Amino acid sequence: MDIDLTTAKGPSEAPVIDSSTDGFMADVIDASIDKPIVVDFWAPWCGPCKQLTPILEKLTKSAKGAIRLVKINIDENQELARQLRIASIPTVYAFKDGRPVDAFQGAQTETQVKAFIDRLMKKFGGPALSPVDEAMAAAAEAAQTEDWGGAAAIYDQILAHEPGHVKAAAGLARALLKSGDAVRARVVIDGLTGAAASDAEVTSVRTSLDLAERAAASAGQHAGLEARLLASADDHEARYELALAEYGAGRPETAIDLLLELFRRNRAWNEDAARRELVKLFEALGPTHALTVTGRRKLSAMMFK
Repeated sequence: MDIDLTTAKGPSEAPVIDSSTDGFMADVIDASIDKPIVVDFWAPWCGPCKQLTPILEKLTKSAKGAIRLVKINIDENQELARQLRIASIPTVYAFKDGRPVDAFQGAQTETQVKAFIDRLMKKFGGPALSPVDEAMAAAAEAAQTEDWGGAAAIYDQILAHEPGHVKAAAGLARALLKSGDAVRARVVIDGLTGAAASDAEVTSVRTSLDLAERAAASAGQHAGLEARLLASADDHEARYELALAEYGAGRPETAIDLLLELFRRNRAWNEDAARRELVKLFEALGPTHALTVTGRRKLSAMMFK
């Protein structure tokens, strides 16, 4: 069972909500009488926001109702942003009893955000995050610094304590894959069944595994594939295989560029293979990854040109 047992009975009890200038008084000022309200000021074009908001959502839900996260899109609520003097984003405020009690600006690691929330809940009588949540934050911090061995060790400990923790299983599989142990990563992923098998993070790792295994077949063929493309720029198979090889070599940006060029040259080739492969790459990288965002934009521009 996933550690997050939070369930919402209705909009008023949802741990994470979107609000606006009109709703700010009720959703933040009035609501903060009952519990601390964390307000995330963000915008769709803000890269650091796309990294920070999922962390805020995850840790808010882990708090099991002790706090609430209210998200404010400043593009749609410019007057409110001016009133609160939001000079840059992401900006996060914590409100209690109708007034701001803590804040930070800019991107933060999961460990830093957890410390912010722990401090808030400790000050206002809420429970601190559980040991499992603390371990998950530590594992995420290790992964962020590419300490894949350290991350895998922590995820292993979490699963020993709570074998059904889906996010820990996905994290372990990804850490193993990144550290070169694709065989064990496959065992972890294939061992998940039911709803766990269709979890978004699990699906992303599974796609990464599939891509890595297929890319392995193209390993060491760079020179030959590049020579084929020099001989014929319309050798679509060579371009496709080179993209897989580049991804396997840890160069996803080059792989995406090759597939976009293949799509531009012949989108119907091999039953739309370039577009289908791009979708898999975006899924493996994750929806908020910078390469996914720019790659999807370029693909969409080509599709609707």
